[in-house]
Amino acid sequence: MPTSADGPLHDLRVVDLATVVAGPGCARYLADFGADVIKVERPGAGDTTRAMGWTHPDDDVTLWWKLAGRNKRTVVADLKDPLDLERVRRLIGTADVLVENFRPGTLERIGLDPAELMAANPKLVVTRVTGFGQDGPYAQRPGFATLAEAMSGFAAINGEPEGGPLLPPIALTDEVTALTSAFATMVALHSGVGQVVDVNLLESLFQLMGPLMSLWELRGEQQVRLGSGIPYSVPRGTYRCGDGRWVAISTSAESVAIRVMELIGLGDDPRFAGFTGRIEHREEIDAVLSSWCAARPLDEVLATFEAAHAAAAPVYDMEGLAADPHMVARRTVVDLDGTPMQGLVARLSETPGRLRWAGRPLGADTDDVWRELDQDG
Repeated sequence: MPTSADGPLHDLRVVDLATVVAGPGCARYLADFGADVIKVERPGAGDTTRAMGWTHPDDDVTLWWKLAGRNKRTVVADLKDPLDLERVRRLIGTADVLVENFRPGTLERIGLDPAELMAANPKLVVTRVTGFGQDGPYAQRPGFATLAEAMSGFAAINGEPEGGPLLPPIALTDEVTALTSAFATMVALHSGVGQVVDVNLLESLFQLMGPLMSLWELRGEQQVRLGSGIPYSVPRGTYRCGDGRWVAISTSAESVAIRVMELIGLGDDPRFAGFTGRIEHREEIDAVLSSWCAARPLDEVLATFEAAHAAAAPVYDMEGLAADPHMVARRTVVDLDGTPMQGLVARLSETPGRLRWAGRPLGADTDDVWRELDQDG
């Protein structure tokens, strides 16, 4: 039977009642650093990620589940069944953390009221992941990441100037919320006080918007869509090189911007001095840089920028990223039970985490977990 056994969080038990990506992601980060995470899944289909997206060619298990379920033990329980519900309640009584992502009020309605759970287990941290939070006018709305991406301001500034707003092509909000939830859970655990952690998709993504709300409230200004550009740094974007490959270039530091302007032959033009001058001539500078890149293959562009201590990087797809020598040297992609995936989110020098197993078959640990529970009384 799999056990956590080691890692800096080896003395924590986490009960994961959440589904899909954000809540289970929180539990996965804790599991990666040694927590004994017990994933409770519904009979039949189990977690949504078991049927979501691409499957592994060898066993037809989804790659999402391999990742989202890694380092977790899995049990099957029907929370509508009184016997199973009581078992889960007893299991939570042995836990340090409960992670759930039902709509507000659902946990209470099914008989797992956090107040009652914490009364029986005063150290318990209940991490509640929703779309909009535990209160407010939108609390009962379904928690879809798309809604957060639309409402947070992200989509409004994402896209080409003449195009429409774009949603991210990855589970951005869910992944950000997973990290936010794991951080908030550890803060609550460090406090030593049992409590409810209220995390939601909208506010998690909104945290990434930097000073844009301040800009609006104080100056009445909005950031506009600029494709790969940003309002306060020119040049900045992606540019096609002479061999058809793409490079990303940034000049967010003044010293870097000066060197780049010299590289592309604009260093002596007083119109482009300082951030203000470059911002006022964004299109002209971008056109010159585009032509400069288009006249050279990617490797030459990168070598020239590196020699000038300026910021440029190749635009990778997954094939390029997997082959990158830095990624290979850092072992950023690991093979876990035959499935390549991301490694640990951070490296601790003295108490590192460890990847033990990929997502396991539905209910693989049910008998063992219930047996442990009975033995513990």
